[in-house]
Amino acid sequence: MSKGKNGTVQMSSPYEFEGRIPLGQAIPLGLQHVLAMFVGNLTPLLVIIAACGAEEFAAVQVSLLQNAMIVAGIVTLIQLFSIGPIGGKVPIIMGTSSGFIGVFSSVAGLMGGGILAYGAIMGASMIGGLFETVLGAFLKPLRRFFPSIVTGTVVLSIGLSLISVGVGSFGGGSKANDYGSAENLLIALAVMIIILILKHGTKGITSSSCILFGIIAGYIICTVLGFILPHTGVNADGVEYTKAWVLNWQKVADASWFAIPEILPVKPVFDLRAIVPVLIMFVVTAVETVGDISGCIEGGMDREATDSELAGGVMCDGIGSTIAALFGVLPNTSFSQNVGLVTMTKIVNRFALSCGAVFLILCGLLPKLAALVSIMPQCVLGGAAVIMFSSIVISGIQLITRDPLTPRNMTIVSVALGLGYGLGANSAVLAGMPQYVTLIFGGSGIVPAAFVAIILNILLPKDK
Repeated sequence: MSKGKNGTVQMSSPYEFEGRIPLGQAIPLGLQHVLAMFVGNLTPLLVIIAACGAEEFAAVQVSLLQNAMIVAGIVTLIQLFSIGPIGGKVPIIMGTSSGFIGVFSSVAGLMGGGILAYGAIMGASMIGGLFETVLGAFLKPLRRFFPSIVTGTVVLSIGLSLISVGVGSFGGGSKANDYGSAENLLIALAVMIIILILKHGTKGITSSSCILFGIIAGYIICTVLGFILPHTGVNADGVEYTKAWVLNWQKVADASWFAIPEILPVKPVFDLRAIVPVLIMFVVTAVETVGDISGCIEGGMDREATDSELAGGVMCDGIGSTIAALFGVLPNTSFSQNVGLVTMTKIVNRFALSCGAVFLILCGLLPKLAALVSIMPQCVLGGAAVIMFSSIVISGIQLITRDPLTPRNMTIVSVALGLGYGLGANSAVLAGMPQYVTLIFGGSGIVPAAFVAIILNILLPKDK
């Protein structure tokens, strides 16, 4: 925001991080970030509650889901504005991490499930968050291990791992009974086409908020189809089910208007069986956060992230995870889904993103508002997600090609993607390895790709 020649205040562009834009423009730009990550923010919590024995959490489950939204909003604000060295002042949205699902499920099984196991997970998350905060404080001397060829490979791996998630949503959600149905695919395709038309065929707010308007259009399409098409189908076993695209308005009607968050809804337990594997995962999370911030800055601002941005971002990951544990929520880390949104739209405005963070907090305080977002069909989200996640791949390529593609650099990328990402994306190959190896390197492929890239960058001789 600046003053013109006549002394009037001139608003800045949404493509500037510190620019002040009108509230009417900032709200939709921030809201589309919430829509992109809302389901992903709650899903890991539901998975771990189920692993610990859902029946024991009946009294606190609603409170935990409520806290997950509030914490995500608070930690996002810390990341955007920073408190001292904590927070990178980068356009990153924070949320409940899905990267810990494997290790937390293992801890739940090892400790016999129940509230006690969940408490051990919370205790380990508190300590792990503080550990990552210390790690972030010493990130600057470690920066030499993360040149653009390494961070680019990590960002590329993040994008590749998310594309399959986006395509799964495109079909209606892989667990849906009508997954891949013509209805789900056509709705997702319609949302995608609307987004592309708004992005490249219009200007101003409709172009910059194309994801939001595309998702709203998806809601309207599903509402109209609800008056035309049957709401149920019958699976191969003859069991009737509700189709994935049907909007559950009853859920909105049943939700309360206001709720107050509860601190320490689950008492933390400090057990080494949980703490040790979780500490290892926090190291992994720090590497992924470096990749997310690098991809976001490259894709949204066309430059490399600075040492202070990376260090502050990782420290915010740590402190955010400790705060989350106090509210009974799983670790909060940078959300790769929203990195894709930034790289696609180039909207990096802090005021706009903070509006999204405030909306998340309101969702936690106003369950009816949260319910309205939560009934979004997966196919509607998938129409936007495929484009957003593919944008992360392009950001990775931009980082990789920032320096000349010498034989050494090409070897790092090819081996890291071929061996590292390949092993992680096909974790069955690691079935004969110790469990901790599978927990760390199995799954998305991001971690093994980063590990291989870092090792090769250290070992291979520099180009003359």
